[in-house]
Amino acid sequence: MLIIMDAVELSLFSSRVSAVCDEMGAVLRRAAFSPNIRDRLDYSCAVFDPQGQLCAQAAHIPVHLGSMAFAMAELVHARKWSAGDMLVVNDPFQGGTHLPDVTLIAPVFCAQQCVGFVANRAHHADIGAESPGSMPVGRSLDDEGLLIPPTLLLAGGRLRRDVLDGIVAATHNSVLTEGDFSAQISANRTGVARIEERVAALGASAWLAGLDAVNKYGERMARNAIRSLPDGCYRFEDLMDDDGQGNRDIPLRVVLTVKHEQVSIDFSGTSPQVPGNINCPLSVAAAAVFYAFRCLMDERTPACAGTFRSLNIVAPAGCLLNAQAPAAVTAGNVETSSRIVDLILGALAHAIPERVAAASQGTMNNIAMGSREPGRGWDYYETIGGGMGAGMHGGGLHAVQTHMTNTRNTPIEVLESGYPLRVRRYALRRGSGGRGARPGGDGLIREYEFLAPARVTLLTERRCRGPWGLAGGMAGLPGENRLNDELLPAKAALSVRAGDRLTIATPGGGGFGTPR
Repeated sequence: MLIIMDAVELSLFSSRVSAVCDEMGAVLRRAAFSPNIRDRLDYSCAVFDPQGQLCAQAAHIPVHLGSMAFAMAELVHARKWSAGDMLVVNDPFQGGTHLPDVTLIAPVFCAQQCVGFVANRAHHADIGAESPGSMPVGRSLDDEGLLIPPTLLLAGGRLRRDVLDGIVAATHNSVLTEGDFSAQISANRTGVARIEERVAALGASAWLAGLDAVNKYGERMARNAIRSLPDGCYRFEDLMDDDGQGNRDIPLRVVLTVKHEQVSIDFSGTSPQVPGNINCPLSVAAAAVFYAFRCLMDERTPACAGTFRSLNIVAPAGCLLNAQAPAAVTAGNVETSSRIVDLILGALAHAIPERVAAASQGTMNNIAMGSREPGRGWDYYETIGGGMGAGMHGGGLHAVQTHMTNTRNTPIEVLESGYPLRVRRYALRRGSGGRGARPGGDGLIREYEFLAPARVTLLTERRCRGPWGLAGGMAGLPGENRLNDELLPAKAALSVRAGDRLTIATPGGGGFGTPR
């Protein structure tokens, strides 16, 4: 049966599918136990068609959603699904990002026909690593916690208790871990129920036709945006500070070739994978590419697989952006993904300088901490905002997360009531934004006092050189990490005592235009 949607019907259909993702996210947040999910909102939800093509997502975490969009089809086609199934996976080399990001996937059936999938991904501050916060400065995936290959967590609607118990047993706070997994299961069940309602109202044929129409519309919108780019080859190079294992100034290189409404994104020339944990699975690199090009598109462009069909990514196996197992990857998801966005935008600035902003802070300023003291152990993880890059039409925002994450900070009341910590200072880092006709945004200063001994991991970037400016604008100030006024490296694992103070000063954004 041929089903044709007009523009209004298509818009309503797309919005209703997106609303499913929003409701899933609301359930996940309100049911979660950990502040990482409940307060920082470090989670994402999406809807896929029966082939595993992305059809809708909520405005959650770009690195989560882009990597799911890239790798979901393989996961979908690798098994025979039944109603009530739910798959759990965190393997970075099978569609994941890094081990703390755990994904649950559930099929939706109507009259024994699979009509799609729902998925959510949430960051668990404890996924079993010996290092509190499960974000170690490691050399292998084995250092980073529990690896969960694609495994049925629910079969036919029944919880596989042995699977959940095995995951929980590998962590250090069973109540918190099991509570967060229950929240993820509930979020997917909500998504399945809402799609079942939509399919019952429309019929399976109309539902599937609508998903196909959304993807075709996304492809048309994307091609229209790419058509606005002048054909040509555009190059850019940027550097990672270090890998935490003694390797410094690690190059990332890209060549963008725009031709006939298609873009080739070639990372040949990028450094080989390194001993440290800044390596990226290809799914993470793809997420950063998808995000950067999505920024060029009309805001009405749906977030779906069709939107990215015109992008062809080339990353040689074994390079930093297509690392092979068992490479350490925990910082690749957060730090290298941010630098890939800078890389793409830097190349695009040669093609459309009036539409590209200077570099933003280029790091998530990851801090993981906690204790393994028996009976009094704890795990905590957060990221810290910084300066946004300025553009032709405005200065950069101060003290925000940019690009590959949009998580919130943890409220100080939550932090201090739940952990042996006191926040001594939380302020703008005045003057850290790059000077320019349009100045870059300022970073942040966040100072912690430890009320008990703890172990701390820092995974940060832009500590050697600041985020670059454009069109004569100046670079933002690089960030700084200090323990009791002693300068720390960008990647560090350390033990602290009660009374010690850790200060994180985050980078400012690059400026745009010659300073007046």
